[in-house]
Amino acid sequence: MTETSKSGHSAKSGQPALGLAFCLLGRSEAVLLARGAGFDFVVIDMEHGPLGISDLGQAAAAGLAAGMAVWGRVTGPTSGDIARVLDCGATGVVVPHVDTVEEARHIARICRFAPRGARALPGPLPALDYRVVPAAQLCPGAERNTQVIAMIESAAGLAACEEIAAVEGIDMLIIGSNDLADGLGLRGQLDHPQVRAAFARIAAAARAAGKGFGAMGLPPALVESHALALGATALVVTNETNLIVQGGAAAIAALQS
Repeated sequence: MTETSKSGHSAKSGQPALGLAFCLLGRSEAVLLARGAGFDFVVIDMEHGPLGISDLGQAAAAGLAAGMAVWGRVTGPTSGDIARVLDCGATGVVVPHVDTVEEARHIARICRFAPRGARALPGPLPALDYRVVPAAQLCPGAERNTQVIAMIESAAGLAACEEIAAVEGIDMLIIGSNDLADGLGLRGQLDHPQVRAAFARIAAAARAAGKGFGAMGLPPALVESHALALGATALVVTNETNLIVQGGAAAIAALQS
């Protein structure tokens, strides 16, 4: 079983945990496909595309049974599904567009049980095999290995990244690469010095606060400079849509040549 630490590192190797995002394929079998390929975790992306909380629940259940970490990405800090993702069995919730420390505090508050937060006590949970247990046991069991992940994707988020990283209950900062470049007025220019400096600042903020740091949406040529060299603990390598389209195009080109 491959587990990820609170900072995102693969417990098996000590290297950055590598993830695959799913935007269209929400079946539970997708979790096993990712595990078979060697990924450490999957992200069910409910922000872009048709996947919803039901898909996330099935993937999370498969992940729990298969020993594969499943994260759910919601639509933003005001989503009503933030804590629900955790109730459905996901080991991590990814919240995009976190622009202020107030939003980070809100996210942490609804994801953590008292006294750290104000998460509502759920019913029997998939993470505990739906056993009925006393609340005193349910809360620590439900929070075990849970990761609350704030995405930094804007100029405002960059400006507040040190404060966001310092919020108790936030475990990781992860960069939405293309959105961050876009938010800095540098659409598509991920290798621009200003974007590189933004990555370095966010990584340093996470490191100073003892939190994980990750990225998604990076092209392979920039993984070293924008992630690994900055101490990334988690990296969403690609999504299944790109994997199929690009892999298919490469296979066709090879046959045609």
